[in-house]
Amino acid sequence: MWTSRALRPRLAGLAAGLAVALMATACSSSSTSDAAGGGDGLGTIEPGVLTVAIQPAAPYTEKKGDGMTGLDADIVNEIAARLKLKVKVEVTDFAGMLAGVQSGRYDMTVGGVAWSAERQKSGLFTDPPYYSPPAMAVRSGKTYQTVDDLKGLNLGTVEGYVWVKSIQQVPGAKLHAYPDANGVLDDLGAGRVDVGFLDPLVILAAQQARPELKISTQYLTPPTDQQVSEHPAYDYFRPYMVSFYLPKTATALERAFSAEIGKMYGDGRMTKLAQKYGADPSQFLKPSPGMAELRRNVDRPAGWTPPSI
Repeated sequence: MWTSRALRPRLAGLAAGLAVALMATACSSSSTSDAAGGGDGLGTIEPGVLTVAIQPAAPYTEKKGDGMTGLDADIVNEIAARLKLKVKVEVTDFAGMLAGVQSGRYDMTVGGVAWSAERQKSGLFTDPPYYSPPAMAVRSGKTYQTVDDLKGLNLGTVEGYVWVKSIQQVPGAKLHAYPDANGVLDDLGAGRVDVGFLDPLVILAAQQARPELKISTQYLTPPTDQQVSEHPAYDYFRPYMVSFYLPKTATALERAFSAEIGKMYGDGRMTKLAQKYGADPSQFLKPSPGMAELRRNVDRPAGWTPPSI
């Protein structure tokens, strides 16, 4: 998502000419309230407009007309409307999403972006709108349960996903990195890859849309503390926090989005959106033990608690 998931400071006082250059697409009617003068004080590149970078990764993010749809997209559209911001969508690949945020080209990127201590050094993360279990796309009839089962296999994922580092630490495994999820799925279906690490809803959507691939979804048993101690990147084989990623200077916008994410957990809206896209709320909207500690005193205060239903 987007998972699945390693990856690029916003320059203060961007020139007005940059804002004009970025006006490439119109806002989504589903994500827009009358934002003339809206969003004041949030420091977006273009006042009243939220420029969001996505990749084609249904059902998390997908361009639709001048707007976007999907789980992450719907959450962003709703929060933007609450904040009186129009949404302008830019489509790129995963590495470009992160690089564009880190260079200040975009206000935000979304779509299964996993929080990591490394990424937060170059950008800001919101509170998690949801959490993601470690999903694997496998050819039907094959079963893989633990990290040890992955030794010596051909393992695929998308370039820039945090699983790249995890796969590189699996003894004997060969990494196959692709520009997008379709490349992983194509080679999995052709037998050139044994396991594909992708965001779970992407795998589910592929199973339904491309039955000829003959793939199924399996969930990896999270590695033990001892295994993570020996192979630190195995931590990404555990459930992870999905968050929206912003430039390092976008503190007001991040705080506003995090506050609205908390409200959506509280009023049941996040549950409804998760269910709309086939996500089990008990899996996607409850943090795992230890997640809070990962961000406390890193990019959150000591007493921070992740949102939960």
